[in-house]
Amino acid sequence: MGNIGKLSARKAATGGTGTHGDGGGLYLRVRKSGSRAWVFRWARDGRVREMGLGPLHTVTLSDARNSAQRYRLLLVDGVDPLDHRRSEQAARGTTPSFRECAERFLAAHSGGWSNPKHRAQWAATLTSYAYPVLGELPVDQVDTAGVLEVLQPLWRTKTETASRLRGRIERVLDRARVQGYRSAENPARWRGHLQALLPAASKVKRPQHHAALDWREIPDFMEELRARGGVGARAIEFAILTAARSGEVRGMEWPELDGDVWIVPALRMKGRREHRVPLTSHAVTILDEMRRFGSPSLVFPGERNGRPQSDMTLTAVLRRMGRAGITVHGFRSTFRDWAGETTAHPREVCEQALAHRLQDRAEAAYRRGDLIEKRRSLMNDWSQYWETPK
Repeated sequence: MGNIGKLSARKAATGGTGTHGDGGGLYLRVRKSGSRAWVFRWARDGRVREMGLGPLHTVTLSDARNSAQRYRLLLVDGVDPLDHRRSEQAARGTTPSFRECAERFLAAHSGGWSNPKHRAQWAATLTSYAYPVLGELPVDQVDTAGVLEVLQPLWRTKTETASRLRGRIERVLDRARVQGYRSAENPARWRGHLQALLPAASKVKRPQHHAALDWREIPDFMEELRARGGVGARAIEFAILTAARSGEVRGMEWPELDGDVWIVPALRMKGRREHRVPLTSHAVTILDEMRRFGSPSLVFPGERNGRPQSDMTLTAVLRRMGRAGITVHGFRSTFRDWAGETTAHPREVCEQALAHRLQDRAEAAYRRGDLIEKRRSLMNDWSQYWETPK
């Protein structure tokens, strides 16, 4: 395992990104995020194994060396350190680590996430940013200093990621407290705690909105789009006509149609609520055209059999039109700007057309219907706006 004692306390605290060996299987791993954590590594039965010893802010160089020495002695006796630690924890009924609690959280909640990407994002952010600092700590020892060590390096450069990560850490710790592994207040909570230590995410980085076409340009744009062939062009045209999200259109299936109403199931809606879309005569014409492609399920099939159009396929259509600066999603903003600036349709009708939830909860509670007939009038006006010769 090489010479022992290569690191100094100063080098451990200031060394750059990478893995720094102290010798004897002890390493300090420094991530790009700035986190520093101890790792003990060994080979057994031809396989390299490793285990975390804790973050530098909690486990000193001296502590890490003592732990490494204890594990080296176990290896001399033919005992695998990781197996030994697990058996010790099981025998004592010790508090699980943050990593163990997080993995249990993921296992318990995975059935409630309809989108597998959601679980993957949870696992990826915890693995990349939280585990190097908090992973091996007993969950009852996770404190504010540790949470800040995870978040601060990301807060100004990857603000949205850091904000989501904070919420995920908070939920893992909440579950650990309910299960009796913690008694202290949650160090990852925002209100009344971290908000006093970190700037609000909204003030650190302004939100990036989807690039949108000015509503005055829509008539010319639609004339050019309609002259283009291909499923991708028709999908974009249909998305603009219905003010729907790209994913909702790309995943649209024939059984979702009920006459001149498109019923988007809750599973495919961002807000997880069924959404009825009134279809104009032009939208119905596009659907009649798509029936000729003969897809038994998808309305806008992709090149691969049984697969929908990809988001990049639609983006490529816009690029070929010389519109690389806008997005398909941005046409929803184009529609909303047109409705707000040129029509007298009520705000709640326009918001319902976009499947937005009303911010006013009292107003939302009193309005039980989905205003579909009023939205039909709105969507007809939208269609006529750019179909009428200017």
